Amino acid sequence: MNIHERLKKIDAFQQRHRRLAFGVAVIKRFSDDRGGQLAALIAYYAFVSLFPLLLVFVTVLGIVLEGDPTLKQSILESTQGQFPIVGDQLRLHSLPASGVALAIGLVGSLLGGLAVTNATQDAFNRIWQVPARRRLGFIATRLHGLRLLALFGLLNILSTTAAGFVGSSSGGTLEFLGGVVAALLFNLALFGGAFALLTNARVSWRELAPGVLLAAVVWQILQHVGGFYVEHVIKRAGPLSATFGLVLGLLAWLYLGAQVTVLATEVNVVRARRLWPRSFL
Repeated sequence: MNIHERLKKIDAFQQRHRRLAFGVAVIKRFSDDRGGQLAALIAYYAFVSLFPLLLVFVTVLGIVLEGDPTLKQSILESTQGQFPIVGDQLRLHSLPASGVALAIGLVGSLLGGLAVTNATQDAFNRIWQVPARRRLGFIATRLHGLRLLALFGLLNILSTTAAGFVGSSSGGTLEFLGGVVAALLFNLALFGGAFALLTNARVSWRELAPGVLLAAVVWQILQHVGGFYVEHVIKRAGPLSATFGLVLGLLAWLYLGAQVTVLATEVNVVRARRLWPRSFL
């Protein structure tokens, strides 16, 4: 066997095992960066802020759409599809329709939301290995977090409203497909904006695209799994078991979503900087 044939065999072997080597590099990077701890911190702050945010949303929705209960119910159902674990609780609870209650709810939601954006920024900067001198300061980080909360909140409201219109104007298969497409588009916009704006690294959209697509698709699957969990576990359990199931299910759902986000960021880093192949050792 001459040298050219050996080189061809080596090249063919490398091509066959390229995906495996890439996966090994992503898992190793996730372990080196302590991705599980980063995801746990993001999930904790998301758990603290999610329910107050949804309560404020439902309360404002009830005030704005008081004269159109059909549209209000349709938008609520689309929101339950995006947050299946706590979706049914939105039917039963809302804040009092007063300025003081809404102000308190908004302040609490903003503090929790800022904690989520700060934890995510720290995680992304750590994964992209952004030097400390290039990161935003204390005040700048929180101002940037406020702008991002406004942007992502607007995207959420627009996508939820669009899904509500789809649900109110269609039926059967078309309604389901419309809701899935609306949720997927929202997920793509959400993760695209988060991956681009929640880091101080200089990254192009082309480098972000694989992780954005991966995170959006897996998050979509998690939403459907959450709906299945609600239908087959929460609704069939007793009051006490349902409460524990709701809390534990929501924590697990948010933690898995945070892990997917961190892992998708690792995919982008490994791919953009060609950090493979490498071994576990």
